[in-house]
Amino acid sequence: MWGGRTGALPRVWGLWPTGVLGRRQRSCNAPSLAGSNSPQCWNCGGPGGPIRVDGFFCPQCRALQPPDPTRDHFSLMDCNRSFRVDTAKLQHRYQQLQRLVHPDFFSQRSQTEKDFSKKHSTLVNDAYKTLLTPLSRGLYLLKLHGVEISEGTDYEVDGQFLMEIMDINEKLAEAQSEAAMEEIESVVRDKQKELTDSVSRAFEQDDFEKAKEILTKMRYFSNIEEKIKLKKIPL
Repeated sequence: MWGGRTGALPRVWGLWPTGVLGRRQRSCNAPSLAGSNSPQCWNCGGPGGPIRVDGFFCPQCRALQPPDPTRDHFSLMDCNRSFRVDTAKLQHRYQQLQRLVHPDFFSQRSQTEKDFSKKHSTLVNDAYKTLLTPLSRGLYLLKLHGVEISEGTDYEVDGQFLMEIMDINEKLAEAQSEAAMEEIESVVRDKQKELTDSVSRAFEQDDFEKAKEILTKMRYFSNIEEKIKLKKIPL
C-alpha cells in the first residue's frame, strides 16, 4: 500500500495550505496539546512548535519531530475526549496521519526522522485501534480518568449475569450448525449494543464506577465473540 512512494513527502507539504490537514474535522475539535513551549528542533535548533494543529514538523526546517509524550489518543486523532466517536471520521483522520508519518515516506530522509516516523506510525495505529471499538475505547477513557479494570476481575458482576454467560458458553460449545451459531452471535451482538448504549450514558453523566461495571460485562461478551470467531474458522 505504501511502498514505492519515496517522493510523496514534498507533495504532502504542498497540500498543507489548502489540503487535508489545513482544515479540522467538523466533529473532532479537541485542541492540540503541543503549545508554544515546545522543545527546540533537534535538527536546526529552532523552536519546534507546531505547524497548524498537528505539531509533527519543525516550522523552520520541516524536519519530523519526536512524538509528544503528553498527547493522548483522543488528541492525536483530533477528537473530543468522549465515548462517542464518529468512526468514519476517525478512519479518515487515521489515513491523513499515515500519509504524513508512515515510514515509507521517509526512506530518503535522515535516520533520526526514520526512527521518529516509526514511532509516530505505531502511535497512530495504536490510537486508531483503541478508539475504533467501544470496549477498548471505554477502557482507555476510564484509564485517563484514573480508573482501571484488572484482567479476570468479577467487579460488580452479579451471580445472575455470570449464569447468563455460562449458559451462552454452554450453548456455544454444543452448537453444531450454522443456524445455531448465528442465533448465539445475534444474542451476543444485541447484548453488546445494549451495554454500549448504557456505558455511553454513564460516561455522559461522569459516572465512572457505573462505566467500570458495564465495561466489565462487555469484556465477558467480547470473550464470547472471540470464541465464536475461532469456532467459525475451519480446522
